[in-house]
Amino acid sequence: MLLLLPLLLISPLVAVATGSADIAPYDVAQAVGRALTGEAAQGLSDRIIIELRLPRVLLAMLCGAGLAVSGSVLQSVTRNPLADPYLFGISAGSTLGAVLALTLGVAGLGLPVCAFLGSLIAVAVVMVMARDGQVEGLILAGVAISFLLSSLANLALYFGDSQAIQAVLFWSLGSFSRATWATLWIPGLVVLVSLVIIHQFQRPLQALMAGDESAHTQGVAVAPLRLGMLLLTALITASLVAYCGGIGFVGLMVPHIVRMLIGAASGATIVATAAFGAVMMVWVDLLARQLLGNQELPVGVVTAILGSCFFIALLINRRRRLA
Repeated sequence: MLLLLPLLLISPLVAVATGSADIAPYDVAQAVGRALTGEAAQGLSDRIIIELRLPRVLLAMLCGAGLAVSGSVLQSVTRNPLADPYLFGISAGSTLGAVLALTLGVAGLGLPVCAFLGSLIAVAVVMVMARDGQVEGLILAGVAISFLLSSLANLALYFGDSQAIQAVLFWSLGSFSRATWATLWIPGLVVLVSLVIIHQFQRPLQALMAGDESAHTQGVAVAPLRLGMLLLTALITASLVAYCGGIGFVGLMVPHIVRMLIGAASGATIVATAAFGAVMMVWVDLLARQLLGNQELPVGVVTAILGSCFFIALLINRRRRLA
């Protein structure tokens, strides 16, 4: 846990300093200091740092923290170690809403609003399909809705014009390249406020991991807590999908890694998960920018490769335990 603190400072510094034009970390720190004190930018390097790279790195950190905590919460409320926003159709619903908004020319605040409405529809349908509230029903309904909404998003792309299709295709693969100060406050506000709320419910969430009956005996209102956490993860995912596109497997990988490092019962699980997710996403974005030289890989492609390998490793490890 203590190692994450210096990583939270060093990782964004390295990411901002690295690019097609490398800038010394000392110059990065000076440029950020001048911006914080209201001084005018000095030269092209200051503008590159403040206007281009810093918003991108901050969005990557928000995305990593938000998706990681969302995955951790979903794994708690479903008691399924493989749960993440994609499993419940939350991401698919957000993507469908955002795709419809983009193909119809909706911009500004309309984009995250459409994404959130899509995620709410996904959550509502999942809850209706699993009226008994059983965890197994929620999971199966989520998988079914995820496939359905993904198909509808593809159908919307099929009937869209060529320019919209190209824009949506790159966006759907995940990228932080469009990060700006003008829009950064929206996912920033949603993610930070949601993380504070989730942190306040950390103990009830840990009680839920032991089962519904055990949580009831500890005074936890299971059904409202589960619904509230589903809506909160939907809000986080929608705000991130609207501005980052589809980035998967973060909510699956990071909670597992954190539990391996500090344990599942630690009181700092949520904080550690958010911090590790933020650090990991900064380095994933840096890898996506540098791997092919002057060509940028979509972030979602990198996380999908890493997540698939991680998922296979989990299955192999589980098979060895059962053997």
